[in-house]
Amino acid sequence: MSEKKLLQYDVVILGGGPAGLSAAIYAARGEAKTAVIDISMFGGQPSNYLELENYPALGKIGGYDMMEKFEEHADMFNIDKYPMQEIEKINLMPDTKIIETKESVFEAKTVIIATGAQAKKLGIKGEKEFAGRGVSYCAVCDGAFYKDKVVAVVGGGNAAVEEGCYLTKFAQKVYIIHRRDTLRADKIVQQRAFNNDKVEFIYDTVPVEIKGNDCVESFVVKNVKTGEETELNVDGVFPYIGFAPNVEYVNAQLKQDEAGFIITDEYMQTSVKGVYAIGDVRNTPLRQVITAAADGAIAGCFATKYLDEIKEKTLSVQ
Repeated sequence: MSEKKLLQYDVVILGGGPAGLSAAIYAARGEAKTAVIDISMFGGQPSNYLELENYPALGKIGGYDMMEKFEEHADMFNIDKYPMQEIEKINLMPDTKIIETKESVFEAKTVIIATGAQAKKLGIKGEKEFAGRGVSYCAVCDGAFYKDKVVAVVGGGNAAVEEGCYLTKFAQKVYIIHRRDTLRADKIVQQRAFNNDKVEFIYDTVPVEIKGNDCVESFVVKNVKTGEETELNVDGVFPYIGFAPNVEYVNAQLKQDEAGFIITDEYMQTSVKGVYAIGDVRNTPLRQVITAAADGAIAGCFATKYLDEIKEKTLSVQ
């Protein structure tokens, strides 16, 4: 087996979404030798969104197009990018942090965690069995497979309602199933759905089971007030019930809340000196592209300040 390549950086950023790329821009502008590592291609969750309209100055823009602009901006600086990396282990506790991938060992003075979050699962019978065969977590990716079919979306936030409306481009009918009697989505998003005659809302209802043979054929749901169960004839189920943080490789090394999100201070500093967390992976009150980018800016700036502190201490000892 060939020996792994040793790569040394001032700042290593884990994650190439809006938070990670923003951090990279600010760290590189602070003259820190910076690398961005991602287990997939750069862009993060927004790359899968059909369009966004709440990022200032960009108006309405496709998610992929937006993240392409983020990456182009980052490429203006001397940033090393490592997409499609299979991470084997991470050690954040020493002064020199270690990130080991299948091909390389990265040594970093500071680490910025921008690994984002992934869609939560419903946790019901049939969900795992029909994943990829009628159960999908990405309407933009799979919506075209449901032309003239009936689908159900689970959730009441912006993602659920927006993606439900997007699915009406293909499906003949879209059920949006929400456990409460009112939606959490922004009013403008709600109104679009209310005006769409292909959308039917089912309130006070939770999922029970997904049924079918080779593919999804029906969806059993239960009214939380009456206890009555209903079996809907659907061809697809799209859960949009929130996200869980991607913290698999750093669990137990940093302070986390009950849901697993990393706890930071206002400077994005975690419980370990020299380690920062930004974007959807941290305990933030708002999970949007604009707040992720802002987190990245803060972390990039304060990571370079931390590097200056290290340098000053080293010089004072000599």
